[in-house]
Amino acid sequence: MLNNKLYIKTWGCQMNEYDSSKIADIMKYKLNCQITKSVKDANILILNTCSVREKAQEKLFHQLGRWKILKKYNPEIIIGVGGCVASQEGKKILNRAYYVDIIFGPQTFHKLPQMIYKVRKFKKYLIDISFPKIEKFKFFPTTKTKNVSAFVSIIEGCSKYCTYCIVPYTRGKEISRPYKDIILEIQNLSTQGAKEIHLLGQNVNAYFYFDKKINKYYTFSKLLIKISKIKNIKRIRFTTSHPKNFTTELIETYKKLPKLVNFVHLPVQSGSDKILSLMKRRYNISEYIQIINKIKNIRPNIQIGSDFIVGFPGETKKDFENTISLILDLDLDMSFSFIYSPRPGTPASKMKDNISILEKKKRLYLLQYHIKEQTKKFSLKMLNTIQIILVEGISIQQNKYFGKTENNRIVFFTYKKNYIGKLVYIKILDTYIYSLYGKFISVCKN
Repeated sequence: MLNNKLYIKTWGCQMNEYDSSKIADIMKYKLNCQITKSVKDANILILNTCSVREKAQEKLFHQLGRWKILKKYNPEIIIGVGGCVASQEGKKILNRAYYVDIIFGPQTFHKLPQMIYKVRKFKKYLIDISFPKIEKFKFFPTTKTKNVSAFVSIIEGCSKYCTYCIVPYTRGKEISRPYKDIILEIQNLSTQGAKEIHLLGQNVNAYFYFDKKINKYYTFSKLLIKISKIKNIKRIRFTTSHPKNFTTELIETYKKLPKLVNFVHLPVQSGSDKILSLMKRRYNISEYIQIINKIKNIRPNIQIGSDFIVGFPGETKKDFENTISLILDLDLDMSFSFIYSPRPGTPASKMKDNISILEKKKRLYLLQYHIKEQTKKFSLKMLNTIQIILVEGISIQQNKYFGKTENNRIVFFTYKKNYIGKLVYIKILDTYIYSLYGKFISVCKN
Protein backbone atom coordinates (compact mmCIF):
# COMPACT_ATOMS: atom_id res chain seq x y z
CA MET A 1 0.00 0.00 0.00
CA LEU A 2 1.32 3.42 -0.98
CA ASN A 3 2.52 5.53 1.92
CA ASN A 4 0.83 8.88 1.27
CA LYS A 5 2.52 12.00 2.57
CA LEU A 6 0.69 15.28 2.03
CA TYR A 7 2.13 18.79 1.89
CA ILE A 8 -0.29 21.74 1.72
CA LYS A 9 0.70 25.33 0.96
CA THR A 10 -2.00 27.92 1.65
CA TRP A 11 -2.41 31.49 0.46
CA GLY A 12 -5.15 33.90 1.42
CA CYS A 13 -7.80 34.51 4.02
CA GLN A 14 -8.97 32.60 7.08
CA MET A 15 -11.50 30.81 4.87
CA ASN A 16 -8.59 29.37 2.88
CA GLU A 17 -6.81 28.36 6.09
CA TYR A 18 -10.01 26.66 7.22
CA ASP A 19 -10.38 24.89 3.87
CA SER A 20 -6.79 23.64 4.04
CA SER A 21 -7.38 22.20 7.52
CA LYS A 22 -10.42 20.35 6.17
CA ILE A 23 -8.45 19.08 3.16
CA ALA A 24 -5.92 17.65 5.63
CA ASP A 25 -8.73 16.03 7.68
CA ILE A 26 -10.30 14.44 4.59
CA MET A 27 -6.98 13.17 3.25
CA LYS A 28 -6.03 11.65 6.61
CA TYR A 29 -9.44 10.00 6.92
CA LYS A 30 -9.80 8.71 3.33
CA LEU A 31 -6.20 8.05 2.24
CA ASN A 32 -4.51 7.62 5.62
CA CYS A 33 -2.27 10.54 4.65
CA GLN A 34 0.53 11.71 6.87
CA ILE A 35 0.72 15.51 6.89
CA THR A 36 4.28 16.76 6.47
CA LYS A 37 5.78 20.23 6.80
CA SER A 38 8.57 19.35 4.40
CA VAL A 39 7.71 19.54 0.71
CA LYS A 40 10.65 17.25 -0.09
CA ASP A 41 9.15 14.43 1.98
CA ALA A 42 5.72 14.56 0.29
CA ASN A 43 4.29 12.64 -2.65
CA ILE A 44 1.06 14.69 -2.76
CA LEU A 45 1.53 18.45 -3.10
CA ILE A 46 -1.52 20.72 -2.76
CA LEU A 47 -1.50 24.47 -3.40
CA ASN A 48 -4.61 26.20 -2.01
CA THR A 49 -4.67 29.58 -3.74
CA CYS A 50 -6.20 33.04 -3.38
CA SER A 51 -6.95 35.44 -6.25
CA VAL A 52 -7.93 38.55 -4.29
CA ARG A 53 -4.60 40.30 -4.76
CA GLU A 54 -2.83 41.28 -7.99
CA LYS A 55 -0.43 38.89 -9.75
CA ALA A 56 -1.97 35.84 -8.07
CA GLN A 57 -1.46 33.85 -11.27
CA GLU A 58 2.26 34.71 -11.49
CA LYS A 59 2.73 33.76 -7.87
CA LEU A 60 1.04 30.45 -8.64
CA PHE A 61 3.30 29.59 -11.59
CA HIS A 62 6.46 30.55 -9.72
CA GLN A 63 5.51 28.08 -7.00
CA LEU A 64 4.56 25.38 -9.49
CA GLY A 65 7.90 25.86 -11.24
CA ARG A 66 9.66 24.90 -8.02
CA TRP A 67 7.45 21.83 -7.64
CA LYS A 68 8.09 20.84 -11.28
CA ILE A 69 11.71 20.12 -10.34
CA LEU A 70 10.59 17.76 -7.56
CA LYS A 71 8.26 15.93 -9.95
CA LYS A 72 11.02 15.57 -12.51
CA TYR A 73 13.00 13.44 -10.05
CA ASN A 74 9.89 11.67 -8.74
CA PRO A 75 7.18 11.29 -11.44
CA GLU A 76 4.87 9.61 -8.90
CA ILE A 77 4.31 12.94 -7.15
CA ILE A 78 0.73 14.26 -7.50
CA ILE A 79 0.40 18.05 -7.83
CA GLY A 80 -2.99 19.62 -7.13
CA VAL A 81 -4.03 23.27 -7.45
CA GLY A 82 -7.12 24.43 -5.59
CA GLY A 83 -8.78 27.56 -4.29
CA CYS A 84 -9.86 30.73 -6.04
CA VAL A 85 -7.12 30.94 -8.71
CA ALA A 86 -7.89 27.35 -9.71
CA SER A 87 -11.58 28.21 -9.94
CA GLN A 88 -10.83 31.36 -11.95
CA GLU A 89 -8.27 29.91 -14.38
CA GLY A 90 -9.37 26.28 -14.69
CA LYS A 91 -7.81 24.41 -17.61
CA LYS A 92 -5.72 27.45 -18.58
CA ILE A 93 -3.34 26.50 -15.75
CA LEU A 94 -2.27 23.50 -17.82
CA ASN A 95 -1.12 25.77 -20.67
CA ARG A 96 1.82 26.88 -18.53
CA ALA A 97 2.04 23.98 -16.08
CA TYR A 98 1.25 20.79 -18.01
CA TYR A 99 2.56 18.68 -15.13
CA VAL A 100 -0.30 19.64 -12.79
CA ASP A 101 -2.49 16.58 -12.13
CA ILE A 102 -5.57 17.99 -10.38
CA ILE A 103 -7.37 21.35 -10.52
CA PHE A 104 -10.19 21.77 -7.99
CA GLY A 105 -12.30 24.61 -6.63
CA PRO A 106 -13.21 25.77 -3.11
CA GLN A 107 -16.46 23.75 -3.30
CA THR A 108 -14.97 20.49 -4.62
CA PHE A 109 -11.96 19.74 -2.44
CA HIS A 110 -13.90 16.94 -0.73
CA LYS A 111 -13.48 14.99 -4.01
CA LEU A 112 -9.67 15.01 -3.75
CA PRO A 113 -9.21 11.40 -2.52
CA GLN A 114 -11.28 10.08 -5.45
CA MET A 115 -9.51 12.37 -7.91
CA ILE A 116 -6.08 11.23 -6.70
CA TYR A 117 -7.14 7.60 -7.10
CA LYS A 118 -8.28 8.23 -10.71
CA VAL A 119 -5.14 10.19 -11.64
CA ARG A 120 -2.95 7.36 -10.41
CA LYS A 121 -5.04 4.73 -12.19
CA PHE A 122 -5.61 6.44 -15.55
CA LYS A 123 -2.51 8.71 -15.67
CA LYS A 124 -4.59 11.69 -16.81
CA TYR A 125 -5.25 15.10 -15.28
CA LEU A 126 -8.64 15.91 -13.70
CA ILE A 127 -10.47 19.23 -13.30
CA ASP A 128 -13.51 19.93 -11.12
CA ILE A 129 -14.23 23.58 -10.38
CA SER A 130 -18.01 23.24 -10.14
CA PHE A 131 -20.25 24.74 -7.43
CA PRO A 132 -22.25 21.94 -5.77
CA LYS A 133 -24.46 23.35 -3.01
CA ILE A 134 -22.76 22.86 0.38
CA GLU A 135 -22.01 19.29 -0.66
CA LYS A 136 -18.48 19.29 0.75
CA PHE A 137 -19.59 19.62 4.40
CA LYS A 138 -21.30 16.19 4.19
CA PHE A 139 -17.91 14.60 3.50
CA PHE A 140 -16.01 16.19 6.39
CA PRO A 141 -14.90 13.69 9.03
CA THR A 142 -15.78 14.53 12.61
CA THR A 143 -13.77 17.60 13.56
CA LYS A 144 -10.90 16.98 15.93
CA THR A 145 -9.04 19.77 17.65
CA LYS A 146 -6.54 20.44 20.38
CA ASN A 147 -7.01 24.19 20.09
CA VAL A 148 -8.77 26.41 22.58
CA SER A 149 -10.00 28.65 19.74
CA ALA A 150 -11.64 26.92 16.76
CA PHE A 151 -12.81 28.14 13.34
CA VAL A 152 -16.20 27.07 11.97
CA SER A 153 -17.42 27.95 8.47
CA ILE A 154 -21.15 28.75 8.43
CA ILE A 155 -21.75 30.28 4.98
CA GLU A 156 -20.04 29.86 1.62
CA GLY A 157 -19.68 32.22 -1.31
CA CYS A 158 -20.88 35.77 -1.88
CA SER A 159 -23.88 37.33 -3.65
CA LYS A 160 -22.91 41.00 -3.29
CA TYR A 161 -20.98 41.31 -6.59
CA CYS A 162 -18.86 44.32 -5.60
CA THR A 163 -17.31 45.63 -8.80
CA TYR A 164 -13.71 44.90 -7.71
CA CYS A 165 -14.22 41.44 -6.23
CA ILE A 166 -13.61 38.05 -7.83
CA VAL A 167 -15.05 35.96 -4.96
CA PRO A 168 -18.62 35.49 -6.32
CA TYR A 169 -17.10 34.08 -9.50
CA THR A 170 -14.61 31.76 -7.78
CA ARG A 171 -16.59 30.62 -4.71
CA GLY A 172 -20.16 30.94 -5.99
CA LYS A 173 -23.25 32.58 -4.48
CA GLU A 174 -24.02 32.73 -0.76
CA ILE A 175 -25.21 29.39 0.60
CA SER A 176 -25.75 28.88 4.33
CA ARG A 177 -24.97 25.62 6.08
CA PRO A 178 -27.80 23.81 7.87
CA TYR A 179 -28.30 25.26 11.33
CA LYS A 180 -28.22 21.90 13.12
CA ASP A 181 -24.95 20.87 11.45
CA ILE A 182 -23.22 24.02 12.73
CA ILE A 183 -24.48 23.51 16.28
CA LEU A 184 -23.44 19.83 16.28
CA GLU A 185 -19.94 20.77 15.05
CA ILE A 186 -19.53 23.40 17.77
CA GLN A 187 -20.87 21.07 20.47
CA ASN A 188 -18.33 18.49 19.33
CA LEU A 189 -15.52 21.06 19.41
CA SER A 190 -16.55 22.15 22.92
CA THR A 191 -16.26 18.57 24.23
CA GLN A 192 -12.69 18.51 22.91
CA GLY A 193 -11.67 21.63 24.82
CA ALA A 194 -12.56 24.51 22.47
CA LYS A 195 -13.63 27.52 24.51
CA GLU A 196 -13.80 30.13 21.74
CA ILE A 197 -15.60 29.78 18.40
CA HIS A 198 -14.64 31.96 15.43
CA LEU A 199 -17.39 31.87 12.78
CA LEU A 200 -16.28 32.28 9.18
CA GLY A 201 -17.84 33.39 5.91
CA GLN A 202 -17.21 35.79 3.04
CA ASN A 203 -20.23 37.66 4.45
CA VAL A 204 -20.70 35.79 7.70
CA ASN A 205 -23.61 37.95 8.90
CA ALA A 206 -25.58 37.20 5.73
CA TYR A 207 -26.25 33.75 7.24
CA PHE A 208 -29.88 32.68 6.73
CA TYR A 209 -31.17 29.13 6.83
CA PHE A 210 -34.75 27.96 6.38
CA ASP A 211 -35.58 24.54 7.80
CA LYS A 212 -38.42 23.20 5.66
CA LYS A 213 -39.07 20.25 7.98
CA ILE A 214 -40.15 22.46 10.86
CA ASN A 215 -41.03 25.58 8.84
CA LYS A 216 -38.58 27.74 10.79
CA TYR A 217 -35.86 30.15 9.73
CA TYR A 218 -32.59 31.02 11.43
CA THR A 219 -30.85 34.37 11.04
CA PHE A 220 -27.26 35.04 12.01
CA SER A 221 -28.46 36.58 15.29
CA LYS A 222 -30.50 33.49 16.17
CA LEU A 223 -27.51 31.30 15.39
CA LEU A 224 -25.33 33.41 17.73
CA ILE A 225 -27.90 33.09 20.52
CA LYS A 226 -28.01 29.31 20.14
CA ILE A 227 -24.19 29.03 20.14
CA SER A 228 -24.00 31.18 23.29
CA LYS A 229 -26.09 28.57 25.14
CA ILE A 230 -23.41 25.90 24.67
CA LYS A 231 -22.00 25.77 28.18
CA ASN A 232 -18.27 25.34 27.55
CA ILE A 233 -18.10 28.05 24.87
CA LYS A 234 -16.88 31.21 26.58
CA ARG A 235 -16.31 33.54 23.63
CA ILE A 236 -17.72 34.05 20.13
CA ARG A 237 -16.00 35.91 17.28
CA PHE A 238 -16.91 36.24 13.60
CA THR A 239 -15.26 37.31 10.33
CA THR A 240 -15.99 38.91 7.88
CA SER A 241 -19.21 40.89 8.17
CA HIS A 242 -20.83 43.18 5.60
CA PRO A 243 -22.42 46.52 6.58
CA LYS A 244 -25.52 45.73 4.51
CA ASN A 245 -26.21 42.69 6.69
CA PHE A 246 -25.40 44.34 10.02
CA THR A 247 -29.05 44.52 10.99
CA THR A 248 -30.74 46.05 14.03
CA GLU A 249 -31.43 42.49 15.18
CA LEU A 250 -27.70 41.71 15.08
CA ILE A 251 -26.76 44.94 16.86
CA GLU A 252 -29.28 44.14 19.62
CA THR A 253 -27.59 40.79 20.27
CA TYR A 254 -24.69 42.72 21.79
CA LYS A 255 -27.07 43.56 24.66
CA LYS A 256 -28.05 39.92 25.15
CA LEU A 257 -24.81 38.03 24.61
CA PRO A 258 -21.82 38.82 26.85
CA LYS A 259 -19.99 35.97 25.07
CA LEU A 260 -19.79 38.11 21.93
CA VAL A 261 -16.35 39.74 22.16
CA ASN A 262 -15.71 43.47 22.23
CA PHE A 263 -14.31 43.59 18.72
CA VAL A 264 -16.06 43.85 15.36
CA HIS A 265 -14.42 43.61 11.96
CA LEU A 266 -16.67 45.60 9.61
CA PRO A 267 -15.09 46.44 6.22
CA VAL A 268 -15.99 49.87 4.81
CA GLN A 269 -13.41 49.99 1.92
CA SER A 270 -13.64 53.78 1.40
CA GLY A 271 -14.76 56.95 3.15
CA SER A 272 -16.22 58.39 -0.04
CA ASP A 273 -19.84 57.85 -1.12
CA LYS A 274 -18.80 58.28 -4.75
CA ILE A 275 -16.23 55.49 -4.49
CA LEU A 276 -18.61 53.24 -2.55
CA SER A 277 -21.14 53.66 -5.36
CA LEU A 278 -18.50 52.77 -7.97
CA MET A 279 -17.60 49.74 -5.86
CA LYS A 280 -21.29 48.76 -5.62
CA ARG A 281 -21.04 48.41 -1.87
CA ARG A 282 -24.80 49.04 -1.33
CA TYR A 283 -24.48 51.51 1.56
CA ASN A 284 -23.25 55.06 2.09
CA ILE A 285 -20.97 56.55 4.73
CA SER A 286 -23.87 57.93 6.75
CA GLU A 287 -25.37 54.42 7.02
CA TYR A 288 -22.01 52.94 7.99
CA ILE A 289 -21.51 55.55 10.72
CA GLN A 290 -25.02 54.87 12.06
CA ILE A 291 -24.20 51.16 12.41
CA ILE A 292 -20.97 51.91 14.32
CA ASN A 293 -22.70 54.43 16.61
CA LYS A 294 -25.51 51.98 17.40
CA ILE A 295 -23.01 49.27 18.31
CA LYS A 296 -21.02 51.69 20.48
CA ASN A 297 -24.18 52.87 22.24
CA ILE A 298 -24.64 49.29 23.44
CA ARG A 299 -20.96 48.49 23.93
CA PRO A 300 -19.07 51.75 24.60
CA ASN A 301 -15.72 49.95 24.90
CA ILE A 302 -16.05 47.92 21.71
CA GLN A 303 -13.33 48.36 19.10
CA ILE A 304 -13.91 48.35 15.36
CA GLY A 305 -11.57 47.03 12.69
CA SER A 306 -12.11 47.51 8.98
CA ASP A 307 -10.81 46.98 5.43
CA PHE A 308 -9.71 49.66 2.98
CA ILE A 309 -8.93 49.70 -0.73
CA VAL A 310 -6.66 52.57 -1.73
CA GLY A 311 -6.46 53.98 -5.26
CA PHE A 312 -9.72 52.60 -6.65
CA PRO A 313 -10.37 53.92 -10.20
CA GLY A 314 -11.68 57.47 -9.96
CA GLU A 315 -10.49 58.07 -6.38
CA THR A 316 -9.52 61.75 -6.03
CA LYS A 317 -7.42 63.30 -3.28
CA LYS A 318 -10.67 64.53 -1.72
CA ASP A 319 -12.11 61.00 -1.74
CA PHE A 320 -8.96 59.74 -0.03
CA GLU A 321 -9.06 62.56 2.53
CA ASN A 322 -12.63 61.51 3.36
CA THR A 323 -11.33 58.01 4.08
CA ILE A 324 -8.70 59.35 6.47
CA SER A 325 -11.33 61.51 8.18
CA LEU A 326 -13.56 58.48 8.66
CA ILE A 327 -10.71 56.51 10.26
CA LEU A 328 -10.02 59.34 12.72
CA ASP A 329 -13.65 60.27 13.43
CA LEU A 330 -14.72 56.70 14.17
CA ASP A 331 -11.54 55.79 16.05
CA LEU A 332 -11.06 52.69 13.93
CA ASP A 333 -8.65 50.09 15.25
CA MET A 334 -6.36 47.58 13.47
CA SER A 335 -7.44 47.16 9.86
CA PHE A 336 -6.44 45.55 6.58
CA SER A 337 -5.59 47.90 3.72
CA PHE A 338 -4.44 47.31 0.15
CA ILE A 339 -3.71 49.11 -3.08
CA TYR A 340 -6.48 48.40 -5.60
CA SER A 341 -5.54 45.69 -8.08
CA PRO A 342 -7.84 44.83 -11.02
CA ARG A 343 -9.13 41.27 -11.07
CA PRO A 344 -9.80 39.81 -14.54
CA GLY A 345 -13.47 39.64 -15.43
CA THR A 346 -14.70 42.07 -12.77
CA PRO A 347 -16.55 45.29 -13.76
CA ALA A 348 -13.90 47.46 -12.05
CA SER A 349 -11.17 46.00 -14.28
CA LYS A 350 -12.79 47.88 -17.19
CA MET A 351 -12.85 51.22 -15.37
CA LYS A 352 -10.28 53.87 -16.25
CA ASP A 353 -7.51 53.83 -13.67
CA ASN A 354 -5.88 57.26 -13.81
CA ILE A 355 -3.95 57.11 -10.52
CA SER A 356 -0.21 56.46 -10.70
CA ILE A 357 1.26 53.62 -8.68
CA LEU A 358 3.48 56.14 -6.87
CA GLU A 359 0.41 58.10 -5.74
CA LYS A 360 -1.32 54.89 -4.66
CA LYS A 361 1.69 53.91 -2.56
CA LYS A 362 1.79 57.35 -0.94
CA ARG A 363 -1.90 57.10 -0.03
CA LEU A 364 -1.51 53.57 1.33
CA TYR A 365 1.46 54.62 3.45
CA LEU A 366 -0.49 57.55 4.90
CA LEU A 367 -3.58 55.45 5.61
CA GLN A 368 -1.55 52.71 7.29
CA TYR A 369 0.32 55.32 9.32
CA HIS A 370 -2.95 56.66 10.77
CA ILE A 371 -4.32 53.17 11.44
CA LYS A 372 -1.07 52.21 13.15
CA GLU A 373 -1.22 55.32 15.35
CA GLN A 374 -4.81 54.48 16.30
CA THR A 375 -3.86 50.89 17.14
CA LYS A 376 -0.88 52.10 19.19
CA LYS A 377 -3.16 54.50 21.08
CA PHE A 378 -5.66 51.77 21.97
CA SER A 379 -2.90 49.41 23.14
CA LEU A 380 -1.32 52.13 25.28
CA LYS A 381 -4.69 52.79 26.96
CA MET A 382 -4.58 49.22 28.25
CA LEU A 383 -1.35 49.78 30.19
CA ASN A 384 -1.84 49.02 33.93
CA THR A 385 -5.38 47.75 33.34
CA ILE A 386 -6.56 44.27 34.25
CA GLN A 387 -7.78 42.26 31.25
CA ILE A 388 -9.61 38.95 30.96
CA ILE A 389 -7.53 36.63 28.78
CA LEU A 390 -8.51 33.29 27.28
CA VAL A 391 -5.25 31.33 27.52
CA GLU A 392 -4.59 29.55 24.20
CA GLY A 393 -1.18 28.00 24.60
CA ILE A 394 2.57 28.52 24.94
CA SER A 395 4.48 30.61 22.42
CA ILE A 396 7.66 28.81 21.34
CA GLN A 397 9.30 32.10 20.30
CA GLN A 398 8.40 33.95 23.49
CA ASN A 399 8.53 30.94 25.84
CA LYS A 400 5.46 32.40 27.54
CA TYR A 401 1.77 31.63 27.79
CA PHE A 402 -0.40 33.62 25.40
CA GLY A 403 -4.04 34.42 24.85
CA LYS A 404 -6.30 37.17 23.54
CA THR A 405 -8.15 40.03 25.09
CA GLU A 406 -11.75 40.59 24.01
CA ASN A 407 -10.57 43.46 21.80
CA ASN A 408 -8.27 41.18 19.82
CA ARG A 409 -4.88 41.89 21.43
CA ILE A 410 -2.44 39.04 22.03
CA VAL A 411 -1.14 39.02 25.61
CA PHE A 412 1.99 37.18 26.75
CA PHE A 413 2.65 36.27 30.40
CA THR A 414 4.60 33.81 32.54
CA TYR A 415 3.21 31.58 35.26
CA LYS A 416 4.12 28.26 36.87
CA LYS A 417 0.72 26.59 36.54
CA ASN A 418 -0.88 25.55 33.26
CA TYR A 419 -4.06 27.53 32.67
CA ILE A 420 -4.54 26.75 28.95
CA GLY A 421 -8.25 26.90 28.16
CA LYS A 422 -9.02 29.05 31.20
CA LEU A 423 -10.14 32.65 31.44
CA VAL A 424 -7.65 34.51 33.64
CA TYR A 425 -7.09 38.04 34.90
CA ILE A 426 -3.84 39.59 33.67
CA LYS A 427 -2.46 43.01 34.61
CA ILE A 428 -0.92 44.69 31.56
CA LEU A 429 2.62 45.86 32.33
CA ASP A 430 4.01 46.59 28.86
CA THR A 431 2.48 47.39 25.47
CA TYR A 432 3.50 47.11 21.86
CA ILE A 433 1.37 47.98 18.85
CA TYR A 434 -0.26 44.59 18.37
CA SER A 435 0.71 42.71 21.53
CA LEU A 436 0.80 43.20 25.28
CA TYR A 437 2.82 41.75 28.17
CA GLY A 438 1.35 41.19 31.59
CA LYS A 439 1.36 39.58 35.03
CA PHE A 440 -0.98 36.81 36.14
CA ILE A 441 -3.47 37.91 38.82
CA SER A 442 -6.01 35.09 39.19
CA VAL A 443 -8.36 32.67 37.44
CA CYS A 444 -11.83 33.93 36.53
CA LYS A 445 -14.55 32.20 38.51
CA ASN A 446 -17.11 32.06 35.68
